[in-house]
Amino acid sequence: MDSPLTGFKLIFSSGQYDGDVFKYASQIPFYRDPSSYTIIKISSIFDLITFSSYSATAVLFATLSFIGLWLLFKTFYVQYPELNKFLAIACFFIPSVFFWGSGLLKDTITLSALGLMVYSSYYLFVLRVNKVITFICLSGSIYILYAVKIYILLILLPSLIIWIFLLKLSYIRSVATKITLAPIVMLFAVLLAGLSLVKASEDNPKYSLGKLAETAKVTAYDIRFWSGRDAGSGYSLGELDGSFASVLKLGPSAINVTLFRPYFWEAKNPLMLISSIESFFLLVLVVATLINGRLRVFRTLTDPTILFCLLFSIVFAFAVGVSTFNFGTLSRYKIPMLPIFVIALILINYKLKNFKKLSSLD
Repeated sequence: MDSPLTGFKLIFSSGQYDGDVFKYASQIPFYRDPSSYTIIKISSIFDLITFSSYSATAVLFATLSFIGLWLLFKTFYVQYPELNKFLAIACFFIPSVFFWGSGLLKDTITLSALGLMVYSSYYLFVLRVNKVITFICLSGSIYILYAVKIYILLILLPSLIIWIFLLKLSYIRSVATKITLAPIVMLFAVLLAGLSLVKASEDNPKYSLGKLAETAKVTAYDIRFWSGRDAGSGYSLGELDGSFASVLKLGPSAINVTLFRPYFWEAKNPLMLISSIESFFLLVLVVATLINGRLRVFRTLTDPTILFCLLFSIVFAFAVGVSTFNFGTLSRYKIPMLPIFVIALILINYKLKNFKKLSSLD
């Protein structure tokens, strides 16, 4: 209201204190933090619509999150309509996802962008419908993830590339052609995924391949001993020295802490107790799947969609588990992974059920 032109400059600013923006920018604590300031830009635009009502702006953020989850649900529903109820549970009814994914937080926006990116990738490259609209949606989702939480993009983009290539390969009816093309397609998909990883991290040195281990160490120790030191919910997996060897050594523990911890005896407050109950049910579901399927579980990995879900989920669980060291922060950071991991378990059990039916017919 003081100066609409200055307000317009602030919304499109990239952190400079040029000219008349200094008066206002100097009072914004996160002005020089690009990822946090992106959320401020979005909320400021919503505030114009809601007349600076916090509750109304929060509702719009939650709506964005729901749209992203709806698109994620729709992507898998198109492939498995008979699993609609289970897919709905995975996308909409995981407690930590709709709790942490519905406020004025980065996690709300990134969850929405993730759903949009998965949806637009599938509809653009696999179904090949609404090409212009889906391309715009894909570009927008990539930009949001790049601007807010680039590590999600660095994990999701290669996983999507491999998924799409394998889906295309699975549509070929000739077995001989599949066997011939499979190594070539996989090699090309992996190379393209690697190239996308390098390109996506070019403008951010922290996430370059040579700096990932050091970034994991700095982030983990900052959350554990500085920004989250008073939270009372810290954990440690072991020592990180900034080398890939130390990070990879903690891989199994990192995946375990993301998927199955905190345990009941580690809960120190009501939110941690809820998180521990959720983790326990996830553990039971995984154990039941392994007992039910045994070695047949590995046969389900030939399904490109299951492979995509597991690839993204396991790599994501490893990345956030090894770089967080705080249960409270981890419960927020892992929400993009939870729906996709639960979908993977649903699809695995569905495939195992079909295997049993086929074996009984034999």
